[in-house]
Amino acid sequence: MADEIRQYIVTPIETNCYAYISDGSCIVVDPGGSGAQIAADLGSLDVVAIVCTHGHFDHVGGVAALKEATGADFLINAADVELACHSKASVFPGVECDDDAPQPDRLLSEGDTIEVGTAVFTVIETPGHTPGGICLLGSGTAEGILFTGDTLFAGSRGRTDLAGGDEDAIMDSLERLKREIPSETAVLCGHGHSSTMGREIRSNPFLR
Repeated sequence: MADEIRQYIVTPIETNCYAYISDGSCIVVDPGGSGAQIAADLGSLDVVAIVCTHGHFDHVGGVAALKEATGADFLINAADVELACHSKASVFPGVECDDDAPQPDRLLSEGDTIEVGTAVFTVIETPGHTPGGICLLGSGTAEGILFTGDTLFAGSRGRTDLAGGDEDAIMDSLERLKREIPSETAVLCGHGHSSTMGREIRSNPFLR
């Protein structure tokens, strides 16, 4: 059977959460809210990992409930652990969120891999939006897929005016993606519509 990607739009600020399903197992990327509902939708699938691209509340708020429901390990870059575990402290005024993230079960760094079924995702460190921002590049049956979190959006990129943001770092991260990611790669973003790397290189003002 072909691999499947399910997308859930969660939190009041419409965060994209993804479940990548392969051979009866899946990873969940950025469950910013609705962790119990996501678990219910995944049903009997074996959730092998919950991976967050960074530690902001709208990407980690559903981790605790999803982990409780599935028993899956929580993975994040070390530089964003404190942010994730105290994410409710930085919620925007008037916006509700679910929970702080629990302590991670595994810390991710450059070049680490996450296996799910016949797919493999490799960690690319892309700091700038937060110090521990990462992207996940697929291979195996996930060839041609890149989860970018809030590093790269269709036509834009992550903001750097929040605590831990770094303008120079995110521009370096974007330049690296432009240089290393094949143009036909599907870009699955943390907010908004998906894109391709080639389209972003042609039209995104932050990649020109």
